Amino acid sequence: MAAVEKIPVITISRQYGAGGRTIAKALSQSFDIPWYDRDFVAKTAASSGYSEEDIQREGEQLSAGGRFWNSVLNNSAAYASSHDGIFQAQKKVILDLAGSPCIIVGRCANFILREAQVPVFSIFLYADLAFRVKRAEELAEYGDMDVKKYVEKVDAQRDTYCRYYTKHAIDDVSCLDVCLNAARLPMEENARILAEMIRSAAAHA
Repeated sequence: MAAVEKIPVITISRQYGAGGRTIAKALSQSFDIPWYDRDFVAKTAASSGYSEEDIQREGEQLSAGGRFWNSVLNNSAAYASSHDGIFQAQKKVILDLAGSPCIIVGRCANFILREAQVPVFSIFLYADLAFRVKRAEELAEYGDMDVKKYVEKVDAQRDTYCRYYTKHAIDDVSCLDVCLNAARLPMEENARILAEMIRSAAAHA
């Protein structure tokens, strides 16, 4: 096993329902390093003054309409976008966390760290819609919405958010080390394969 200090920061971007948290937790156990997803919200709130509710709602998703109004209103010097403020707060937390090996799920972390020239191993998880809808049903986060429409909505908002703040699509392969179809194998096997790839990349760094 590669020495922990040689393991780079690992980022996981993903389609909704493709197993980002599951893979992050498994890799965390493999490398004995922390992983950040929902607890990232509390860290951002503590350092920014935004509420956890605002960060949870706006911290990784942006609708096409929201992007338009954000652009229009940001032309006014008197306007301060909460989306922009939360993005900057999250960016600072990401850069702080990257001071030591860890796993960060979502929030454009791969783009932010590459721009800052921080060594990073970037993963993108995807899967067919039927697989993701089934997992979304298990997560039960869709409220009163049709589950399929909810999955598609979250995917669209995440990609819009990513394009707005990084000028890249969320699945831009030029900024990723590996794209994995999470539906092809059991999650534990996906995690094992990714861990081997990360160890190999660390050994040849």
